[in-house]
Amino acid sequence: QVRLVESGGGLVQAGGSLRLSCAASGRTFSSSAMGWFRQAPGKAREFVVAITWNGILTFVADSVRGRFTISRDNAKNTVYLQMNSLKAEDTAVYYCAARGGADIPLIRRGDMDYWGQGTQVTVSS
Repeated sequence: QVRLVESGGGLVQAGGSLRLSCAASGRTFSSSAMGWFRQAPGKAREFVVAITWNGILTFVADSVRGRFTISRDNAKNTVYLQMNSLKAEDTAVYYCAARGGADIPLIRRGDMDYWGQGTQVTVSS
């Protein structure tokens, strides 16, 4: 079992930055691929970024490439999402998720084993 708790969301002006954190509990965090997803009002949940268990490989959606960065600290059981140059269209609830292994196509489709409760990010234009 992995329990995930996101934090760091809030209101920010367009062009600003936020860093989200996802604290994980459970023995399998360090062996899990981690991802961030988001869901805007009236829209389907979408993949944002993912990172392999060892932090060596990251995968980024085209919509956030060059602006968002995922990282992890396995010693702290935490994964981060650094969001820069935020746009109004980045407004959404952001979810952290975990999956054993490193099946990136499944991760991109949102096929994850565990999900956090989400944190709201609102970007004002």
